[in-house]
Amino acid sequence: MNRELKRVSVVVLLMFVALFVSTTTIQVFQADNLRVDDRNRRTLFASYSTERGHILLDGQPIAQSVPVDDRYRFQRTYAEGELYSAVTGYFTLDQGSTGIEDALNAELSGTANSQFLDGINRLFTGQDPKGASVELTIDPAAQRAAFDALGDRSGAVVAIEPSTGKILAMVSKPAFDPNALAVHDTDQVLATYDALIEDPGDPLVNRAITGNLNPPGSVFKLVVSAAALESGEYTAESTFPNPATFPLPGTDSVITNSGEGACGAAESVTLAEALRLSCNIPFAELGLALGDDALRDMAEDFGFGESIAVPMPSARSVFPADPDDPATARSAFGQDDVRATPLQIAMVSAGIANDGTVMRPTLVERILAPDLREIDALEPSVFSEPISADTADTLTRLMVDNVGSGVASNARIGGVSVAGKTGTAENGSGEPYSLWFTGFAPAEDPSVAVAVVVEDGGGLGQSGRGNTLAAPIAKQVIEAVLNR
Repeated sequence: MNRELKRVSVVVLLMFVALFVSTTTIQVFQADNLRVDDRNRRTLFASYSTERGHILLDGQPIAQSVPVDDRYRFQRTYAEGELYSAVTGYFTLDQGSTGIEDALNAELSGTANSQFLDGINRLFTGQDPKGASVELTIDPAAQRAAFDALGDRSGAVVAIEPSTGKILAMVSKPAFDPNALAVHDTDQVLATYDALIEDPGDPLVNRAITGNLNPPGSVFKLVVSAAALESGEYTAESTFPNPATFPLPGTDSVITNSGEGACGAAESVTLAEALRLSCNIPFAELGLALGDDALRDMAEDFGFGESIAVPMPSARSVFPADPDDPATARSAFGQDDVRATPLQIAMVSAGIANDGTVMRPTLVERILAPDLREIDALEPSVFSEPISADTADTLTRLMVDNVGSGVASNARIGGVSVAGKTGTAENGSGEPYSLWFTGFAPAEDPSVAVAVVVEDGGGLGQSGRGNTLAAPIAKQVIEAVLNR
């Protein structure tokens, strides 16, 4: 009898232990997952009954919660919603959230672990719950310049402060108005959301960091040049054969330069001249000589292949995993299966501008408690060190020549030394080009690095060029930063 009682007691004890472990796991270790689960309606309603923290620029709110007379108590409003939509994203009923609203939801809603004691204090003092505010790194003048310069074209702009990684501008076009998604009428929200999803321009896609990535074209020649210089086997004055056409190994296809002729009149061409005139054939030759591993390693050192949180996660820029020789030759001038976000290309320029050190890009300056006490602040951190200071100096000189006397002339600014590189990337037979510019200024002491992509040829099909459309946009953003 005692033996049976012991067995029953052990079974009951194990059941209590299992129940305790299960309850603890759900209530403690899974608490964060349960809180952010889209199906958790209680959390959704609670988030609307709390005054959500502001999203700030220079101390002024571009997103805030205002009191309303309905079951939700507060409604999110966005100042100049379209202008900042790629940054703020939206916070909405039933359709989730995006942008900073999503990435820093815990802080904005007051549920972050760092705000636990503040919540306890408010509970005992009877104060209404309130989320923390997020101060952004965005420069309003640069943001406005990028937004206006892109106009009605599809594309994106990213501007970075090279020495810190602060993102000074992030624009994606077409844009959208998050106010239309913040109303408390569920049917209206769904109708607006469905219309945005069905819009062929994909306004909800943040082209600055995600989307259907574009081939970078000739702006990728900066990465290839960096790989060549870092190898120790090449200098800016290294020469390459200069034919008007270049047969791809093992195929009947040939590569041509953009002008269909040789890269200058001489029988050979230097790396510096090939970059200044943005010639494809010398870079195909260089890419084959270096090999795909060297190109991939340098691309990955700059950030290709990694999702970079700004704090929203970015799409991974791509260098092909195992290209054959023809693909390697085309990849060396940013074609074939090479794909990149504007954020990634801006990081390449920012790394060159910052003596070879790429700082981790971020949109967040600091996080402030409701009483304006600083909870967290930006501490610039190094993302990678892909190239030496000497290589960065050489690339800077070559990029200055690109703007001063090369094919990036539309980025010139009077009295300012601008370093830059254009790109005009093919997307397939008969398809409009993707038009690029990336660069930084002032070249001798850079305060801003920028990348611009204009999709669909900027409405010009295959007639548009990076220097024609993308470079002037970058110029306006650079001027806005330098004039602040």
